Amino acid sequence: MPKHERVWEIDVLRGFALLGILLVNVTAMAGPRMGSGGELRVSRVDETADWLLTTLVSAKFFPLFSFLFGYSFTLQKASAERTGTPFVPRYLRRLTGLFLLGLAHGVLLFPGDVLMVYAVLGLVLFAVRDIEPRTAVRAAACLVTGVALCLLVWGMATVAYTEPVNPQDRAAAIQETAAAYRGGFGSVVQANLGWLHYSLGWNVLYGADMLAALLAGLAAGRRGLLVETHRYRAWMVRIAVCALPVGLAGSTFMAVCRNGPLDARWYDVGSAVGVLTAPALTASYVCGLLLLLRTRPGGRIAGALAGAGRLALTHYLTQSLVMAFVFTGYGLAWYGRHGTAVLLAGCFALYAAQLAVGGWLLRRARYGPAEWLLRAATLGRRP
Repeated sequence: MPKHERVWEIDVLRGFALLGILLVNVTAMAGPRMGSGGELRVSRVDETADWLLTTLVSAKFFPLFSFLFGYSFTLQKASAERTGTPFVPRYLRRLTGLFLLGLAHGVLLFPGDVLMVYAVLGLVLFAVRDIEPRTAVRAAACLVTGVALCLLVWGMATVAYTEPVNPQDRAAAIQETAAAYRGGFGSVVQANLGWLHYSLGWNVLYGADMLAALLAGLAAGRRGLLVETHRYRAWMVRIAVCALPVGLAGSTFMAVCRNGPLDARWYDVGSAVGVLTAPALTASYVCGLLLLLRTRPGGRIAGALAGAGRLALTHYLTQSLVMAFVFTGYGLAWYGRHGTAVLLAGCFALYAAQLAVGGWLLRRARYGPAEWLLRAATLGRRP
């Protein structure tokens, strides 16, 4: 394959990651389901949905997105070198545009934004751009281990020295949050700013985990692992088979800590195990999907996923726009109105609509609106 062509595997994996990110983000934007009196209401169906979401999806797809960000960095650098374009100013303009998009997204729509984090980590990636692939992988392993240890120490201290959360206190806090998000524009923005401020410390910690995935992607990009995946079929089969039980075991324990029967004090202990084992399940997903795409049925899926991947930024922002309209005072103000099962069904419907609309858009334009805007910022001119 000529080097100037897109690596379709990246687009396919990015399109796949979009669904997982949507499934996770919706639970944060929608809030826990509450009854008419403000009490928390969780049905058995919703409990099962929460458990499956934590086990199979949570903490599995942002690492994949981060890996692809690191991999794409190597392609951008190679493209600049091939065309003789100065890479540094172009890349810095891209990160600035990404940060500003993320800032607007986080303040106006969803405070769980990661675009700002990627923009900051992109500077770190640039600083270590010439790192040897093996060194990058070792550094990634150290970062993941360090994050897991921090979470484990914090989590064990929480279990040992704090009392279980009073359900009435938790319900009162959720009611206050619900009132803010069901309010007007100013109320929603203020709530988002509060969330951004509260999560800053955790973003630093989890940012180290994301950096690990970026470094792994950088190493993979330097080796060109996604360019000719058919050469690694035997390895992908081994990874898919061997990594799956490791990832599922860790994710199951994380679900026990986050969703019960253990109480909320165990949340960070479960997260520590999840951080360590999530890469295994993510790798199993990736290898399984790439193997599937080499089959006849998988080939039909590839086109739709690749199209979504090419419009990943537009789709990501559109998902938040739709969810903000549905769950906040911008529109329907359904914060806390629906359980997880209904939310997940809505996510699959939204994702299917995005696949259809994205395919229609790509037949008429080279870029989505957000991609066009970011490309204009990168080039310093109209694309």
